[in-house]
Amino acid sequence: DVQLVESGGGSVQAGGSLRLSCAASKYSYSNRCMGWFRQAPGKEREGVASIYTGGGTPYSADSVKGRFTVSQDNAKKTVYLQMNSLKPEDTAMYYCAAHVVNRSCRDFFRYNYWGQGTQVTVS
Repeated sequence: DVQLVESGGGSVQAGGSLRLSCAASKYSYSNRCMGWFRQAPGKEREGVASIYTGGGTPYSADSVKGRFTVSQDNAKKTVYLQMNSLKPEDTAMYYCAAHVVNRSCRDFFRYNYWGQGTQVTVS
């Protein structure tokens, strides 16, 4: 079973930085797409970044490009979302997710394994 656990959320002032972590269980990491999503109150869930754990170019959505960077540490089976220059509109619950359908990690509709989420508040 795929198990994902996010951490690293919190409250920060505009312009600040946070790094979110997503730890995957031992058998939930190899050769799969890992994505970061966010959902603000009253808004639809939005895919913001993704990475293929087997290697490849990470992806960041236009809404966060240049500010958010996704990376991974294979040894720790952990994916990170580094968020810089945070804005109040980045306030949301952030979720880590995974899918194993294929290597189309930008296909955010394919993600079907989810973590519990971590709150990010920017004021």
